[in-house]
Amino acid sequence: MDDRLLQRYSRHILLDEIGIEGQQRIGASHMLVIGAGGLGSPAALYLASAGVGRLTLVDSDRVDLTNLQRQVLHSTERIGQLKTTSARTALQALNPEVQVIEVPERVGTAELDPLVASADTVLDCSDNFATRHALNRVCVRHGRPLVSGAAVRFDGQLATFDRRLDGAPCYSCLFPESGDFQDEPCSIMGVFAPLTGMVGCMQAAEALKLAAGTGQSLNGRLVLIDALAMQWRSLDFGRDPRCAVCGSG
Repeated sequence: MDDRLLQRYSRHILLDEIGIEGQQRIGASHMLVIGAGGLGSPAALYLASAGVGRLTLVDSDRVDLTNLQRQVLHSTERIGQLKTTSARTALQALNPEVQVIEVPERVGTAELDPLVASADTVLDCSDNFATRHALNRVCVRHGRPLVSGAAVRFDGQLATFDRRLDGAPCYSCLFPESGDFQDEPCSIMGVFAPLTGMVGCMQAAEALKLAAGTGQSLNGRLVLIDALAMQWRSLDFGRDPRCAVCGSG
């Protein structure tokens, strides 16, 4: 790490829990972010500013005027651009040291498999259960930690699923595919703009702690945010031995 990088990341290096070695681990890490929208925008911005070495962004959508209320990676001038292209422009302007890889397509299990296998940590910033469950299955298969966030209306949630730890649950333990869960898109339900920033920033924090090898993750805990009352709750949960993905089925 040369003097220029030491200066850029000096505020991380000053933290005893990170230091030079932790920052070097962040710089050597590869993060996969699924979704470059409300959650993916703040998550990717903080990952890039913190010096993540490689950042792969997956999103098939284009920037729309309705996105700009909360999707802070994008701008009015870039309406109509692919979100991954708009995101890369913003991220490289912020930190040209970061390699940003675009995947401007809708991904299923087959496409996710090599993407997850090549990453160190995966951030689920998607907005539908089909993608979340497909991503969880691939993360379990490859033993990659998954940082999952969601935000709709004034309600947010965050959890980390790190199957590298003995007895750790997966996303399906908490939200089984057979459960009665329905997608609640922002286009119908609405979403409080700062809430997406709160959840996305927390996802970045979880991913950076995993990369640096410091702190305690949210593995086995679900954080619930009520932004209207500004109240936070943390609920413990465990692995389901009958889970169709990581258990006996």
